[in-house]
Amino acid sequence: MASREVMFIHGMYLDGLSWQPWVERFTSAGFSCSAPSWPYHKGDPRSLRSVVDPELGALTFGAVTKHLKGLIDALPERPILVGHSIGGLLVQRLVNDADASTGVSISSAPPQGVMSFSPHFLRANFAHINPLSGNKPVFMTPKRFHYAFANTVSRSVSDDAFEQFVVPESRNVPRSTLGRSARIDFAAPHAPLLFLTGDQDHLTPVAMVRRNAHKYAAAPRAVDYQEFAGRSHYICAEPGREEVADAAPARPPNRA
Repeated sequence: MASREVMFIHGMYLDGLSWQPWVERFTSAGFSCSAPSWPYHKGDPRSLRSVVDPELGALTFGAVTKHLKGLIDALPERPILVGHSIGGLLVQRLVNDADASTGVSISSAPPQGVMSFSPHFLRANFAHINPLSGNKPVFMTPKRFHYAFANTVSRSVSDDAFEQFVVPESRNVPRSTLGRSARIDFAAPHAPLLFLTGDQDHLTPVAMVRRNAHKYAAAPRAVDYQEFAGRSHYICAEPGREEVADAAPARPPNRA
């Protein structure tokens, strides 16, 4: 029987509230849902952009993983995990560690050993991985958000999303994915894992996500992969998000 617990995991520059339409859709389908914010990400985004927690710059991928593991251990059963961007990579890591009944990785950031040299990828990611910027938190700008996240919608729609959801971020989250904390054992047995992505994504290009999914080819597992035409990194919120959401869970409890 499929788990009734679903945990949504956001990516960089966002918070748990960005999942609210998905939480409502999955709750109406019979799931018990949670969408926790990472450490130093909870609160009104406008306030977080104005007053940055001094501890944010030290946040790492490993620290976020540990935070989520504690929340998962408090649930009555291993959940279905649905994550976007680095949240998708967190899903891969948590599935690798047997912390999920099923994993859905949407537009996943690359684990160790998977790279892209696409000009879009390099341009969209440089600001938060710039080695010359030290440990200062990085701020997204409306212009960069439109290019990196929401390139398939109008600038006005993108700017509205920026104002509502975008928060400052730690450069050490993506930097630390190059180390052991984000390493995936692609050959290990694991729970079912589904990769979803859009073919107009600048931040995590479709070819890179496809390579990520195909790294599991030798494992005794169930891995599925699906692309959505005309979707950007904003795939979880742009028009047509319902189609993406409905592709995520295999069998909602009240549809069994």
